[in-house]
Amino acid sequence: MLDHIMSVAPLSWLGILSAMSCGAIIGLERQILGKPVGIRTGMLICLSTYIFVAVANAVASEATDPSRVVGQIITGVGFLGAGVMMSRNGLVIGVTSAAAIWILAAIGVTIASGYHSTGIKLAILGVAVLVGVEKIENTFKAMQQGVHTKLKARRQE
Repeated sequence: MLDHIMSVAPLSWLGILSAMSCGAIIGLERQILGKPVGIRTGMLICLSTYIFVAVANAVASEATDPSRVVGQIITGVGFLGAGVMMSRNGLVIGVTSAAAIWILAAIGVTIASGYHSTGIKLAILGVAVLVGVEKIENTFKAMQQGVHTKLKARRQE
């Protein structure tokens, strides 16, 4: 009876916890900086992507192709990322948060494919990129301006 209550088939508790942990890892970095896609959003994106792919894999047959679900996720995540980006005074903002959405979805797919530890490693790598590149940009002040600021300056000339 307890087994039936605790069952999350066709998902696994390991997959659910891995996806939520990975979403939290990346979301925490975004939230600390006050950026979009914080802990809750990161966890939900990674978890929902895991669920979609795991269920698609579970119901796959000769007549269905679970890789189509991945393609649809890529499309949907692209729209979600586009909603995070904005243009303000000729400056495009939110691109890094949109990219964070992409990696969250990719990690969810990775975990659903059975590569739990790889998903966790990718989340850590993603945070390393976010934190590491920011430190490099802070060290080299010229890198803080970015491409978008340079484009704005050219338009004003």
